[in-house]
Amino acid sequence: MADSNPRHRISLYQVLGAGSVADVLLWRKWCGSVLLVVSSTTFWFLFERAGYNLLSFVANVLLLLLVILFFWAKSASLLNRPLPPLPELEVSEETVVKVADAMRVYVNYALSIARDIAVGRNLKLLLKVAFCLWVASYIGSFFNFLTLIYIGVLLSLSIPVLYDKYQDHIDEKLCATHRVIQTQYKKIDESLLKKIPVPMNKGKKSQ
Repeated sequence: MADSNPRHRISLYQVLGAGSVADVLLWRKWCGSVLLVVSSTTFWFLFERAGYNLLSFVANVLLLLLVILFFWAKSASLLNRPLPPLPELEVSEETVVKVADAMRVYVNYALSIARDIAVGRNLKLLLKVAFCLWVASYIGSFFNFLTLIYIGVLLSLSIPVLYDKYQDHIDEKLCATHRVIQTQYKKIDESLLKKIPVPMNKGKKSQ
């Protein structure tokens, strides 16, 4: 029997910004997605499997580019040819402001969580953060940082497109899983967390 109240389908393309990033993550621009997969795989193989050093690699690439540009400009002046078409290599103030605004949102959110735990003595939030950090530490014990980044790139290029294609089935499973988690959390909350005494703030005591 079909559902009489079908869920509203989320436009994942709009959620991801409806731009070039969304096109790449959802494989709407195959060239960009394939280039990202190939380049990330190449970097991971060079630095993880082949044992190539990141600092040496960056230094050698920059040295090669500088030598090419130098001889290009030198030959252009001798042969009356145009100079290398280099763009303006500077970061605009608008770009810096946008990056700073985006970073400020995440930093303020992290600081609000830290304040709620330290000053507000939110035990439930402390347990949630501790669990997330423990999971991150446990996963990180199996892989190094570069491998985690590579796995993150592969997941970012696979999970969004799979969710966009099978959104209805995934939402149904996620809702069922969320209900089970909420039920278990309520049991833990009623049997354990509510029995832990929470100290009152000094401001409330003085009133």
